[in-house]
Amino acid sequence: MPSLDVETAPEAGSDGNGHIRTELSGLDRLELAGDGPRQSTGRRIWRLTWPKVAAVALGLAIWQIAVWLEWKPEYALASPGDAFGSLWDLVREGTLWTALDITMRRAVGGFAFALVIGIVIGTLVSGFEPVRVAVGSLITGLQTMPSIAWFPLAILLFGRNEHAITFVVVLGAAPSIANGLITGIDQIPPILRRAGRVLGARGPSEYRHIVLPAALPSFIGGLKQGWAFAWRSLMAGELLVIIRGKASLGYLLTVNRDLNDSAGLIAVMIAILIVGIVVDTVFFGTLDRAVRRRWGLLDPAT
Repeated sequence: MPSLDVETAPEAGSDGNGHIRTELSGLDRLELAGDGPRQSTGRRIWRLTWPKVAAVALGLAIWQIAVWLEWKPEYALASPGDAFGSLWDLVREGTLWTALDITMRRAVGGFAFALVIGIVIGTLVSGFEPVRVAVGSLITGLQTMPSIAWFPLAILLFGRNEHAITFVVVLGAAPSIANGLITGIDQIPPILRRAGRVLGARGPSEYRHIVLPAALPSFIGGLKQGWAFAWRSLMAGELLVIIRGKASLGYLLTVNRDLNDSAGLIAVMIAILIVGIVVDTVFFGTLDRAVRRRWGLLDPAT
């Protein structure tokens, strides 16, 4: 029989005993690139932590230098030591925990309400062309409106109470959540939906098993943006709507401003910043990584 010439990869070789040794190359190497050794937990934590620590240290250094140069008087710009000292006093006295409890209840309640509205609107817009034509651009317009612009109307409608704050929080968050869902659904490959219909997924079953799971990675981005708008709207609301007997974070900001206490004012601002970072990193960051890893959008080695 005529022998067949087999073209071997450049990496192919012999082990010295007449046996051909082949190594992964080309697409095989690319396909298995994620199967390499995983980084240790300590290295991953350090890789994610040191840039943030460096950024914080640089910011504190610039802040302290501005104080040393007496760029502003002490009552307007306290030193980092005084600000963190005031923050510790708020923690030790329990004032911060009380204010944080009130603010977070408002934030979670308003965001949950906005989540329901955003999902309903996003589903309707993405599923029905007349609804998209009617309100699609309106959703984007609402998203771009500053939350502070809604408060005069909210106060006229509801007065200076919790309902006015919730109204503005919902209007700040719902458009971003709806747009995130709409974008996610629009980016689903048509062949995926056709395959689902062939397998019997139609109507609500199609949305439950095909559409919503496929749109989830983009939807998580909408949730993160919606939370950011909700948090900003809430802070603006607590500065404008002071409710008797409810010393929220916004209330503490107002009191320290009226007393010209820059250390206390900056201390509350630091607390607000920390809450925003923790919620984004611990909750939304973890959720985003879990979804992207589940959908194969994240390197397993990370």
